[in-house]
Amino acid sequence: MARGGQGLARVAVVVRAGAAPLWWVGVFGAGIGVLPPGVTGRRIGVLAGAALFLVTAVVVALARRRRYADLARGVARAGKHDVLQDRAVTVRNWRRGHRWWLLLAFAAALGSSFAVPAAGGMLLAGAGTGLRLKAAWLGRRERSLDTLLWVRVDWLGGRGGSPAGKAVKAYRGTGIAAGDAAPGGARRRDAALV
Repeated sequence: MARGGQGLARVAVVVRAGAAPLWWVGVFGAGIGVLPPGVTGRRIGVLAGAALFLVTAVVVALARRRRYADLARGVARAGKHDVLQDRAVTVRNWRRGHRWWLLLAFAAALGSSFAVPAAGGMLLAGAGTGLRLKAAWLGRRERSLDTLLWVRVDWLGGRGGSPAGKAVKAYRGTGIAAGDAAPGGARRRDAALV
């Protein structure tokens, strides 16, 4: 890294990094968790799980939006010596940092299915959906600002998460074409690079 530069990770990519793992852990947890009849029975378990899915998706999507908005309003331009982290590296860092939490969440979802079938897995899938919705909201904000939002890698913590945590003092901004991820954190299509 050049002197005076910082490693920067895309905010939307960090948020979106947990969406797919949580979704799939939740889907598998719900699929396996529906097999035992549980204490409540399958029908009540699935209905409770559907309610948990919806509530969790909304709560996760709306959580800390004010903090994200405040940091986005105070965005400073990234310097020429700042190093923009690739999308794949950001996603890999998040997933490596959270792999044991995902395993514990899967085990908890399976364990809870003996009481309320499928509900734990559907809760996890709702969290993944909420993260995807939050990343989409960030993408709309980036388009409206015509600026991609970046956060210093050393402020993300040891697990590579928390792009709006206490350690984060400000975001950096670049032009909308910078990096290899589109607004919202998805992979940039080849046509957009031309």
